[in-house]
Amino acid sequence: MHVLILGGTTEARVLAGLLADRRVRVTSSLAGRVASPRLPDGEVRVGGFGGADGLAAWVREHAVDAVIDATHPFAERISFNAARAAATAHVPLLALRRPGWVPGEGDDWRDVGSLEEAAAALGGLGDRVFLTTGRMGLAAFADRPEWFLVRSVDAPDAPMPKRVEVLLDRGPFSLEGERELLRRHRVDVLVTKDSGGSATAPKLTAAREAGVPVVVVRRPPVPEGVPTAADPEEAAAWARGLG
Repeated sequence: MHVLILGGTTEARVLAGLLADRRVRVTSSLAGRVASPRLPDGEVRVGGFGGADGLAAWVREHAVDAVIDATHPFAERISFNAARAAATAHVPLLALRRPGWVPGEGDDWRDVGSLEEAAAALGGLGDRVFLTTGRMGLAAFADRPEWFLVRSVDAPDAPMPKRVEVLLDRGPFSLEGERELLRRHRVDVLVTKDSGGSATAPKLTAAREAGVPVVVVRRPPVPEGVPTAADPEEAAAWARGLG
């Protein structure tokens, strides 16, 4: 059985390990946006497919029996391409999506639907912004007057905010480390995407403890009709059940 995992996430790497250990041929596809990605078990390909039609052609050519979309929750384009390609190639598709974050007692969260809405929501929240939305999409904040601390794995692309400091780092992050970062940089407001998971969640706890408001960009929905799994174990059981 040949399973194509659209990966790039921690869950995708774990899933590849679970399936490869059970005599399943696993190919993980990485977008190639991270310079030195952590490679999963099994076969790996890097780069795009050329849209939904290209992905469908690749699935047919390589005799793929099932596709699991384990991309980042905000990789909206590839998720919709995967849905179209799976329908075209007549193979089953599953979306592996870690649960989103939920505010708790004491949290001061402002939900928005896009990076542009996040930028607009900053007015009046403070002058020093901790921006953890990744290296892409910073153009939405380019005209803001605030000072920004931008954290990403690789160096971000221009355009960027005029007042900016870039911190290159990769999670998981500790709670003590996030507390110190907020204190050292005198952060007034945190901006993050609802990526879910535990690797980057300590910043939310640190923000709550410090009384720092959080602007949360909510994730786009999974394409209609695509079943979902909440963790790699559930996704692996789904794939094994197909065989």
